[in-house]
Amino acid sequence: MSRILNILLIEDDMIEVMKLNRAKAALKLNHKIIEANNGEEALSALERKDSLPDIILLDLNMPKINGLEFLQILKNDDRLRYIPTIILTTSNNQRDLLECYKLGIAGYVLKPLKYEDYVSKIEKLLGYWSMNELIRL
Repeated sequence: MSRILNILLIEDDMIEVMKLNRAKAALKLNHKIIEANNGEEALSALERKDSLPDIILLDLNMPKINGLEFLQILKNDDRLRYIPTIILTTSNNQRDLLECYKLGIAGYVLKPLKYEDYVSKIEKLLGYWSMNELIRL
């Protein structure tokens, strides 16, 4: 049974935010997307622990607190560490990939250049997590 997800999208590029929202609409998905432009905004959103997201989509290259720094803070919090965090990035740097998995990410997805490929990846990604048994804290 698929469920509607509450997704925290942490992305500083407004074109990427629009692209995700456009893909969600094209796929006719009802998931709720909470947007944060950087790690600081995301941490503020997560302070409201009564409405935690089901999953986090995290870009790595951001100002203020980058994706790796945000991930370290998240995974050191006893309550937030269980939120599945998927890296959604253009970085195919093997060091980034390894460091993210060491910190406990749930997945690492490269943003493709072609919009159709992007929609396909988003469909599979959100399809999987909407069927997955998620921890409810």
